[in-house]
Amino acid sequence: MSKITILDYGAGNLKSVTNILEFLGYQYLITDKNEDIKNAKRIILPGQGHFGQFMQALNKKELSKILVEKIREGIPFLGICLGIQVLFTCSEEAPDIPGLGIFPGKAIKFTQGKVPQIGWNELKTTQNNSVLSDDYVYFVNSYHVVPEDKNIISAYCNYQIDFVASIEHKNIFAFQFHPEKSGKTGYGYIKKWLEVFN
Repeated sequence: MSKITILDYGAGNLKSVTNILEFLGYQYLITDKNEDIKNAKRIILPGQGHFGQFMQALNKKELSKILVEKIREGIPFLGICLGIQVLFTCSEEAPDIPGLGIFPGKAIKFTQGKVPQIGWNELKTTQNNSVLSDDYVYFVNSYHVVPEDKNIISAYCNYQIDFVASIEHKNIFAFQFHPEKSGKTGYGYIKKWLEVFN
């Protein structure tokens, strides 16, 4: 079984993710090396913080281009938190800095309720879903994605408005919530994702 490549752009919540993988018995490689991403068989991109700083870090390490190439080749990919937002064209958080552009759409800021949203919220899955359940998961987010293609949405949540909690398209999975902070439920989602691509 190949190692899971965790992309380290400098600020992701790596320890929580590696704790899950160790618990589930999977080997992993944490890296910010272009060559490691090029040779990856499965990629996890955990993210937190600011969209612009995230993308600048990827670009500075020359990881954006190879990451897009691998995703478009069909390598299994899982994005977490900011790891979902950077898959899109842009974000209101840093309007002058492009995202990876895998999907058309943008990340926009919540305009109602306490921002950021912090805490547990209930998923409402769609038919385009193979790993999630209608259960409670943990969020820390001020922004949420608005895909142009609604068919890629795998779950919604409601925080004053319905917003996209996760997407799924072929080899690409991404969660706005934090599975690594969502207890047994989150561990179960990671396990199912890994089993999809075993």
